[in-house]
Amino acid sequence: MAVVVWGIPNCGTVKKARAALEAAGIAFVDRDLRASPPSARDVDRFLAAVGAKALRNTSGASYRGLPAAKDAWTEAQWAEAFVRDPMLIKRPVLENNGVVVGVGFRDDAALAKLR
Repeated sequence: MAVVVWGIPNCGTVKKARAALEAAGIAFVDRDLRASPPSARDVDRFLAAVGAKALRNTSGASYRGLPAAKDAWTEAQWAEAFVRDPMLIKRPVLENNGVVVGVGFRDDAALAKLR
């Protein structure tokens, strides 16, 4: 497995990432966070690569619905929350050959890590 794009089909940033990968001729596998949520092991890999703060999708309804205590949560508490509700994960999560290379999408920087 080469490049994996974790996201949801209707996310604008995920659409942008897919289009850029296609334009660059980079083959990828889509992983829908809703249809096929990441396992605890996947979430641990994401956290090891970027940390809980970078992995948080702070603009979604799921995040806004969390208790105020979330500000003091540990990485372990965030890991549990990400597994329980993958909509808390910022999108897309990009992997290259099983290694998480980024979260979110910035054209040139992200593409360079996926070639």
